[in-house]
Amino acid sequence: MKTFSLASVAVLATSVLAQNATSTSSAQLTEYTLQAENITAVILPYGARLVSLLVPDRNGVAQDVAVGYDNGSQYPVDTATNHTYFGAVVGRYANRIKNGTFTIGGNTFRVPANEHNGTNTLHGGTIGYDQRNWTVAAVNGSAITLTLLDTGFENFPGTVLTTATFAVSAYPSGPQGQMRPRFTTRLVSVALDQPTPIMLSNHIYWNLNAFQAENILNDTYYWMPYSDRYIQTDGNLIPNGTFGMTADNPGLNFQSPKLVGTAVDQTAGHDYCGTNCTGIDNAFCVDRPVEVGQTSLVPVFHAWSETTGIQMDVSTNQIGLQIFTCMSQDGSIPIKQAQRQRNQGVQGATQHINKFGCFALEPQVYIDGINNPQWGVNGYEIFSPTTGPSVNHATYDFSSF
Repeated sequence: MKTFSLASVAVLATSVLAQNATSTSSAQLTEYTLQAENITAVILPYGARLVSLLVPDRNGVAQDVAVGYDNGSQYPVDTATNHTYFGAVVGRYANRIKNGTFTIGGNTFRVPANEHNGTNTLHGGTIGYDQRNWTVAAVNGSAITLTLLDTGFENFPGTVLTTATFAVSAYPSGPQGQMRPRFTTRLVSVALDQPTPIMLSNHIYWNLNAFQAENILNDTYYWMPYSDRYIQTDGNLIPNGTFGMTADNPGLNFQSPKLVGTAVDQTAGHDYCGTNCTGIDNAFCVDRPVEVGQTSLVPVFHAWSETTGIQMDVSTNQIGLQIFTCMSQDGSIPIKQAQRQRNQGVQGATQHINKFGCFALEPQVYIDGINNPQWGVNGYEIFSPTTGPSVNHATYDFSSF
């Protein structure tokens, strides 16, 4: 892959700014296909998003386990209507900021409060990174790097340069040396001129049964061995400054493998995902063992489908995970045509994204950590020219059983 200096990448990214953030060109909607031995990913510059990901099921048949649309032109339409954030990079600050305000160095900043009637900022504001036109800096058959120069978008302080790299690979695993597919994401953001909050994340939605069932409740399992805490929130999912123990809240306890449907049933009446909500839309802490390091790249999330036999093991350097079980989907969005074609003749398969028909997994730091200094995570969320970059690194390893 051709490489670029930081200065040349900045020049490339500057070209993005010539385009209106809410307008897209054919280049932004051009899909880039990445391939390795047994994995294929499709990346779109608009929002730096994953469009599809093909991995083999237990029968060796390639299945698309990523939720999205048939072609790139549908994503701007989604932004203007459903605004699902399917597959996109979200930022400059992922998740929620209480009241759309924060203070750094004695200065208070206000960014657009675009959720819950002005109660909070969600995923960077009215026009977040998911709606931006990223520039392709480098690409080859198995990897692509995109850039975005944020010159104070949405009233965030300062200028931030981000590179988003996506790659596919395969490596031998198991006693017989089967080639295991891997999808890698790396988001690197540099604060160029002043202190600012930075917390990017990939907002990928997954369905490991590849829509061969109505939803994921009765065949998909989660296991998060290092998540014994979660961030407690109010009815609008704004942190109240405290942590809860997952052991005391069965619907959020995945320290042992648990069927998603069982967990969802256990959330009923607890409003974990907001007022009068049953399901999961929660920020979990990743409390690694001391000996492996606070931000080491270790497997922190495991999920698998008994329908397809596809398992996904996620490793990340982030200290938190947001999990969302697609309660807001209502069957109005069709799955991709290629997914429908693969499922022809499969009993119980669905043609739409139903309620609980997918899950979003967002590796990140702590939701609204910039407004909760008592948590001690400012070093992971506030960056300046004198600090190192913000780095969000994750690998998604797939296997079958």
